[in-house]
Amino acid sequence: MDIGLVHRNEYKVEADKPEHLSVAEAPGRVHFLGEQGGADAILFLSAAIDRHVKVSVSARKDSSLRFFASDLNERKRSTLVNLKYRREDRWANYIKVAIHAFAELGFTVKGLNFTVCGNIPQQVALASSTAIEIAAAMALRGYFSAKISKKGLVEKLAGSHAALFGKNARVADYIIGLCAQKDHFFIVDESARKVIKKIKSPLTDYSVLLIDSRVPRMGEESEVELRLADTKKGLGLLRQKQAGASFKDFMAYDLMELMEDFPEKIRRRSMHIIQELRRVHDTGGALERKEFPAFARTIISSHESLRDLYEVSCPEVDWLVKRAQESDSVAGSRMTGSGFGGCTYTFIRSEMLEEYKKRLEEYERIFGFRPIIHEVKLAAGSRSVLAPGRVCADTAHQ
Repeated sequence: MDIGLVHRNEYKVEADKPEHLSVAEAPGRVHFLGEQGGADAILFLSAAIDRHVKVSVSARKDSSLRFFASDLNERKRSTLVNLKYRREDRWANYIKVAIHAFAELGFTVKGLNFTVCGNIPQQVALASSTAIEIAAAMALRGYFSAKISKKGLVEKLAGSHAALFGKNARVADYIIGLCAQKDHFFIVDESARKVIKKIKSPLTDYSVLLIDSRVPRMGEESEVELRLADTKKGLGLLRQKQAGASFKDFMAYDLMELMEDFPEKIRRRSMHIIQELRRVHDTGGALERKEFPAFARTIISSHESLRDLYEVSCPEVDWLVKRAQESDSVAGSRMTGSGFGGCTYTFIRSEMLEEYKKRLEEYERIFGFRPIIHEVKLAAGSRSVLAPGRVCADTAHQ
């Protein structure tokens, strides 16, 4: 879709005046390891994927803020004075986060038109909402010719999201969405708000399949909150042994001995978090050494821990992961996201892709859901597509 053309048609922007239009895009992302456990579980193995959201922005003659989602054919509106979260504004709230960020930076925000479109799969934890925020921020960066770096945008977007939504966003999602590089994995330390390692993918002969299980996710949020509460209690008990510590400080301990007096449920949750931190490091090392069997074992171990210790998987997702493990062409499979349904990822040799898809036909017969399969690649982070008056290929990751 040519979002520039759609935008011009929607808002009657003159095609011969490109200085009036700024366009940017931002990718979805996959957390391959490390996304459970809240703010205290701080390491992620992640990458951006080649599914994107695009946002365009142009000036209005009045002080209104107008939003158009071309994929949905939906329109919303607001003003800077009334720039706040409104449940009925749904997707437009994420554009408001970017507007708030630039207003906080001191830019004069008057009337603006926005258009958004994208192809990131929805409701399967691929950060489509964060991508809207980032694409809108990058479009505004081009519109204002702002000098703010991508690292600076991470901080501003995180602060504005908290201000509008009343809760913190995953900072790691902003870091990956803004700063990822094509064909690279990133290890992100969320507490330090930085990438601590980037790894060129050695899996050049493999495709990445994202498989949406299509399992209805009823009660997911309350279950996630219960597990976050359990991990918080676990960290509190650990801090009785070492004041001020984080989960990361216990990675080298004998966990069975360390937690032998913990309530069983708290022990399981805490065990998963600390072992997952170890797995992030181990998997990064396996990728650097091109040790594919070790990589696959660690990924599978992570899924088993999510199933047995953190208890956020379900039979349908377990079946998809187990089915993948039966193939010698697979280098790791695991659920991704908060769990209770959702999506799995599988690294599979490209020449076996079609044969593997046929194997999944059995899933619908057993469970009654038809899975949706997305083939993706590791992609670069956000970029400006069109800046006022010029075409701009912004690939810097400063």
